Amino acid sequence: MKLNVLLITLDQFRGDCLSIAGHPVVKTPNLDRLAQQGVRFARHYSQASPCGPGRASLYTGMYQMNHRVVANGTPLDASFDNVALMARRAGYAPALFGYTDQSIDPRVTASPDDPRLSTYEGVLPGFDCELDLTQQFTPWREWLQAQGFNTDMGIGRLLFTENERPVEASVSTFLTNELLSWIEKQDQGWFAHASFIRPHPPYSAAGEYSTMYDPKTVGDPIAVAENVHPFHEIMLSLDGTKAPTDPDELAQMRAQYFGMVSEVDAQLGRIWDALETSSQWENTVVLVTADHAELLGDHGLKEKVGYWETSQHIVSIIRDPRHTDTHGNVVEHFTENIDIMPTLCDVLGQQVPAQCDGLPLTPFIEGIEPPMWRDAAHWEYDWRSSLIPVYPHDTPWKRHLDTMNLAVRRSESYAYVQFGDGDWLCFDIAADPTWRTETKDSEIVMRQAQAMLQWRMRNTNRELTGFLAQDGGTGRWPTNMSWRS
Repeated sequence: MKLNVLLITLDQFRGDCLSIAGHPVVKTPNLDRLAQQGVRFARHYSQASPCGPGRASLYTGMYQMNHRVVANGTPLDASFDNVALMARRAGYAPALFGYTDQSIDPRVTASPDDPRLSTYEGVLPGFDCELDLTQQFTPWREWLQAQGFNTDMGIGRLLFTENERPVEASVSTFLTNELLSWIEKQDQGWFAHASFIRPHPPYSAAGEYSTMYDPKTVGDPIAVAENVHPFHEIMLSLDGTKAPTDPDELAQMRAQYFGMVSEVDAQLGRIWDALETSSQWENTVVLVTADHAELLGDHGLKEKVGYWETSQHIVSIIRDPRHTDTHGNVVEHFTENIDIMPTLCDVLGQQVPAQCDGLPLTPFIEGIEPPMWRDAAHWEYDWRSSLIPVYPHDTPWKRHLDTMNLAVRRSESYAYVQFGDGDWLCFDIAADPTWRTETKDSEIVMRQAQAMLQWRMRNTNRELTGFLAQDGGTGRWPTNMSWRS
């Protein structure tokens, strides 16, 4: 019987927000249930943010330094392979419910009036969009209107007022309803991508979930360090990234975020139940991850910016019903979202494209220790798009946009941050896991900087490096010359 594949993304979902992972407040019984019947990757990281860059890495298996999607709206190179195109090669008609936030490559359209050139919310090539929740979320809005709800407002306000409507009218409920209705009509193996907007802001949970968590019980975020880097100062000055300074407002934001987490978790439970009832649970591979995380007040910030752990540490759970021996396992190795594309290739019996920087997670799913694995997680952040509105004129800032980026190497004991202008930070996270204690030890810093340089050298684009022009024509290197071949 042909496998079903369900790829789920939960937008802006922090990796620590799982009750099974020991979170002291938030409750996620259905993600816990999936983890108990699958494999949970406890140290899993997104490779970029915001949504467009993070998803580009997820869908292509590439680091940002290779796919070069640096902002919401940066076009994704049409020559790149992706999970949807790969699924088509495997004989599926991949269906999208939600959005993918990938801007079209302007070189593939002859018309300057093509509306796809005017939005960052494009659909990833290869997907059949069964439910289009982009821009104004028109299908949900029309459904709400039919139910008698007022929708005469922008999408931000419509999402912000979710707490005024019952959970049965939430955008997550609507997406789940559409997905389940579609699944009921499938008579053979299917591939679906359910892209949930929640727990992405605005910070307003639906229905009773808006009061599920008492703001007095949500705990405090990581405080701002005594001395902050100039980049940190900039983020603390921007309305879109600075967290509320009023304690009550900050606690309310955290309570609403936790409520959004629990509400989308409840929707996942509906999906698990439906698959079990229809006898598809034991034939469906389920992958749950996020595009990036949420600072939630940590370091005085909100949203997903910069170099901090809680901006990029995300949820990752994979359930393959064919490998019950590993169900309930927790993987403590560093894993990355660029590993999802190669994993899906393995699951569907497809070759991993040469573009992929990630590695299949299937050995962990099968209970096999990989012969080699990374000893650190990596991510990148480009903030030029954040500062263009702040510096709208021709200033020295605008002439140096390509220095407005950073890369992070997070190992077991240290987090090394390299800025595009040559500056750097090195945190001793063994001594202080909150990323507020720096080390200036030259030997430690040199080792971390060299390791980052090696990472970049090892992962620069190599799509044609596996070939060699020689007598008889261009062909691949002998297979024993590269472990990737």
